[in-house]
Amino acid sequence: MKDTYLTDATDRMVPSGGSFTRPRRFAVAEPLPDEVVLDLDAVQVPATVDAPLDAAPRDLWQLLHAQEPGKDQHILPGSQAEAEFRATDVSRAFDTLRTRLRQTMRQNGWRNIGVASPTGGCGNTFTAANLAASLARVPSSRTVLMDLNMRNPGLAHTLDMDASATGELRDFLAGDVAISDYILRASDTLAVGLGQAPQYDAAEILQDPATLESLAEMRAALRPDAVIYDLPPLLSYDDAAAFLPQLDGVLLVSDGTQTMARHIKECERVLDGQVPLLGVILNRARASSIESY
Repeated sequence: MKDTYLTDATDRMVPSGGSFTRPRRFAVAEPLPDEVVLDLDAVQVPATVDAPLDAAPRDLWQLLHAQEPGKDQHILPGSQAEAEFRATDVSRAFDTLRTRLRQTMRQNGWRNIGVASPTGGCGNTFTAANLAASLARVPSSRTVLMDLNMRNPGLAHTLDMDASATGELRDFLAGDVAISDYILRASDTLAVGLGQAPQYDAAEILQDPATLESLAEMRAALRPDAVIYDLPPLLSYDDAAAFLPQLDGVLLVSDGTQTMARHIKECERVLDGQVPLLGVILNRARASSIESY
């Protein structure tokens, strides 16, 4: 899958007048008074209308609001726990996954990767956050991490970040909140989209054409090398299944203490014909199954 989006002379991701606090879409023009008659010969046409239709959207990465992750997390820089975690076999396993994934993405021209699990409690958000953090450690790269587990958003807690500092996820997806008012820059190479309150109409939101347009605009404006989507469990609701056509590949997270073979097979059936299954990640494996270095 390749990203497709329309661009025109008016950059809808950046509101006119230099403001980054107004919605980028669905603006309603003020009606003209009845007595006003337009003199079309006197209308001054802005020079920007002559710009090519395929002009690249403005790069908004440096204009995102920055928020440092808190100390009560071990995934991103900023705490002693992060330095200690980097020395573990688990962290090295994520770096290995990162490198293999980058190679596959470059070979296929991919950048939209979903991280899902068969059922809840498998460590899906932990995996998505660690993978995004590992990708973001590549110099001169850009990674966006999005919390699309809208029924049970957990990314803000995992990264110890304040989701209330931004607009609501559903409003961003609807096009009512500007990119720079929703996406937060956690570091020079990592941006995150957080969720706040649970959304019980998540499946409908993820199938809304406005959601697809908003995400396409986000990718065009931020120009990430990779977008990691933290998805809801595949077998619990139809939310993730509704979003599969927008992905280039899916990583499936299984739990060594609860995931069964039939769960994996059922997930393979859901993914079949929709999006490639890039691999199955075994979480909470026995310590003896992790090779020491």
